Amino acid sequence: MSASSTLKIAYDSVYAYALPADHRFPMLKYELIPGQLLHEGTIQLNNLFSPVICPDDILLLTHTTGYLRKLKDLSLTASEQRKIGFPQSAALTHRELVITQGTIDCTGYAEIYGVSLNVAGGTHHAYADRGEGFCLLNDFAVAANWLLHEGKYKKILIIDLDVHQGNGTARIFENEPRVFTFSMHGAHNYPFHKETSDLDIALPDQTGDAEYLSLLKNALSRLFAEVAPEFVFYLSGVDILDSDRYGKLNVTMEGCRRRDEMVFEFCLTRKIPVVVAMGGGYSADIKRIVEAHCNTFRVAKRIFGLD
Repeated sequence: MSASSTLKIAYDSVYAYALPADHRFPMLKYELIPGQLLHEGTIQLNNLFSPVICPDDILLLTHTTGYLRKLKDLSLTASEQRKIGFPQSAALTHRELVITQGTIDCTGYAEIYGVSLNVAGGTHHAYADRGEGFCLLNDFAVAANWLLHEGKYKKILIIDLDVHQGNGTARIFENEPRVFTFSMHGAHNYPFHKETSDLDIALPDQTGDAEYLSLLKNALSRLFAEVAPEFVFYLSGVDILDSDRYGKLNVTMEGCRRRDEMVFEFCLTRKIPVVVAMGGGYSADIKRIVEAHCNTFRVAKRIFGLD
C-alpha cells in the first residue's frame, strides 16, 4: 500500500461509550462502522488512527473557560445534562476530547490525501458555552478555529447535511466571516429554535431524492463559486433516510449515497481538502444506520482513489 494514497480514519475504542440499554442514541454504531469496513475489506487496520485528547488551549479558541471547567469537573447541572441528553461522567468527557482531536488530526490528513474521516464527530449542537442534543464539544468549530489560528486558511466552508440544523455551529461563527456555515435540514425538526447560518435550506417533510439532490447541487454550485472555500468540513448525517425515526424526510439509501458522491466530487475537482464527520442517524434498524455511514467511507475511498 502506497503511503501517498492512504485513507486515514479517526477512531478509538472510547468512541463506543456505554449507555443504558433503553437509551435512544445508537452508540453501538461506533463499534459497528469500523468493524463492518474491516470485515468487508474496504479498509485495513492501518487506515485507522487513534487520536489523543484535545488540549485546553485549542478548545478555548472556541469554548468558554467556564463551560470547559464544568465538563472536566463534572459540575454540569441536572438541567444542563438533560439538554445534552447524556449523564455526565469523566469517561464521557474523555470521549469528547478524543473525538474532537480526531477531527483536528483529520485536517492534516485531508491536506495530504484530499479527504479524511472521523468515525464519530459532527457535534454541531454544541455552543461555545453549553452542550445540547447529544453534543458536548463542537468538533468542527474547534478544528476550524484551530486552522484559522494557525493561519492556514482564509476561507472555510462547513457543509452540514444532518437532518437537524447545525445551530451551535451557526451561532459560534455568526461573526466570523472566514467561516461560511451552510445547513440543509428538516424545517420541522430539532432544534425548534433555529439559529441563522450563512445559508440555511429548510426542507419540508417527506422531501425525497430528486428534490433533495437538486437543491443540494444548486447550493454547492453557488457556494463553491461565490464563497471559494480553501477547506471544507462535511457533516454527513444519515438521519435524512426515509427509515429514520426522527428525520421526517424521504431520502433513500441510494439518495444518501449520491449526496456523499456529490459533495466529494465538488471538493475533488476543485482540489479542496475535506474532513468528514458522521453526525446523526436514528433508523430503528441499526443495520441501516451502519450501512449508510459505511457508504460514506466507501464513496470517499473510491472517489479520491485511496487505498
